[in-house]
Amino acid sequence: MTALSVNLNKLALLRNSRGRNYPDLLRFAARFIALGVAGITIHPRPDQRHIRRDDVHALADFLQQHPEVEYNIEGYPSRDFLALIRAVKPTQCTLVPDTDTQLTSDHGWDCQEQAGFLREVISEVKALGVRCALFLDPDPAQAAAAATLGADRIELYTEAYAAAYSTPRQPSVLAAYAATVRRAQEHGLGVNAGHDLSLDNLGDFLALGGILEVSIGHALIIECIEFGLESVITRYLALCRTAP
Repeated sequence: MTALSVNLNKLALLRNSRGRNYPDLLRFAARFIALGVAGITIHPRPDQRHIRRDDVHALADFLQQHPEVEYNIEGYPSRDFLALIRAVKPTQCTLVPDTDTQLTSDHGWDCQEQAGFLREVISEVKALGVRCALFLDPDPAQAAAAATLGADRIELYTEAYAAAYSTPRQPSVLAAYAATVRRAQEHGLGVNAGHDLSLDNLGDFLALGGILEVSIGHALIIECIEFGLESVITRYLALCRTAP
């Protein structure tokens, strides 16, 4: 079974647009957990346009009441970001190569070019007792390189798959992801995935097998608006339960 982790960034963006605590992130986290999700994900950015620093701490305190639920914090490993990781010690820290001005994540790490930097950061994160994942494009060579740096897992950046879904390119694109999953597993890495996954395309992706966790936010929140939160989460969990 694949674990479903819900990314709360879009809810935080809605809240920040009106200047008060509505929607309440903790209330929605509680609803997601009550429906059976396995994790909560956030991606704080330097401009705090969605997740704010106080959210990081508030969610950490809240999730202490739910030890069965994993807390995944994503982001670029700046000194400020790593200070948050040291302060709250989430279950998992997913390192993402975002710039300060980036609208959303749009590429994975080059583990060979940035080996020295990443090795040092991964060591720092793991010394806290926090599982460390690297955000990667579907490239077997990058998966192998991630293993040499000491990462515990990779998170596959799935926008390329989402863009190719239900087009003639889907089989060849999926083949690149399958090869990367195999290479990661050969080197002892766990495999997560995320970015533009949705109710429409998730099933075919999970059919690859070996995906431990999917982190989904943007499409999931839009689908909740369209179809209702309970219905959407129930459908996602059904897909995750049947994943090989």
